[in-house]
Amino acid sequence: MPESSHPVDPGHYDPSNMPFVAPCRQLDKSAPGRWLYMGWQDIRTAPRQSLLYGFVLMLISYTVAYFSYQIGSFIMMVAMLAGFMFIGPVLAFGLYSISRQIQQGKKPVLGYCFQEGRRHFGNEMVFAAILLVVFLIWARAASTIHIFFPVEANPDISDLAIFLGVGTAVGAVFSAVIFCASALSLPMLLDRKVDVVTAVITSINACFRNKGVMLLWGVIVTLCVFIGFFTATLIILLPLLGHASWHAYQETIDAHAWPSHNGEQ
Repeated sequence: MPESSHPVDPGHYDPSNMPFVAPCRQLDKSAPGRWLYMGWQDIRTAPRQSLLYGFVLMLISYTVAYFSYQIGSFIMMVAMLAGFMFIGPVLAFGLYSISRQIQQGKKPVLGYCFQEGRRHFGNEMVFAAILLVVFLIWARAASTIHIFFPVEANPDISDLAIFLGVGTAVGAVFSAVIFCASALSLPMLLDRKVDVVTAVITSINACFRNKGVMLLWGVIVTLCVFIGFFTATLIILLPLLGHASWHAYQETIDAHAWPSHNGEQ
């Protein structure tokens, strides 16, 4: 990854003089394939750590789905799974750390992932709070959309068209907002001494400047999550997506204006 021509001196780091947004690179349509390939190589390099992390995330997802279905309905379960996709980037923080350790030539250690998680706990909680607020608004909007549900006892597909159309459109808007804000921001928070606002703006800016590629990446992420959930392959697909997201950040964002958390450039 090419460095900025003026990397910051960690000893003279002044947050008030940093840019508002990190520059991004233009991506070609083969980029998501490269990210998945590099993510798979990370799994092969650290299979025990990656799959153990994937197993924990899979347990969380199935537990959320089970209790959602028990206290609600199938629609509630789908809504909670959508919410899980919202907070997924925060839960994948440890996977970014594994990829970063591999990139630095270290042997990945899960304990180090937890240490980094504690170190970035403040930023993670701020980001999680933002996602929670968006999810609660989305859940309220999803509840409101039920006014479009047909009153007939056995509605056919034509009767459901408006309900499904409005629901899909609203869900797509919320999903796009969350995806753009989180696609590259959390890996940046792990990698560099940057605030949450700058990381989120950087991620949104990169997504808008690479609309086609990031739309394709978003579709791949969504399909992998749903396929993984219904085929019990989340234990592999979640680590794959987490590692691939780290490489997406590395290829897309030039963050060398900010010092690394370990003092490296």
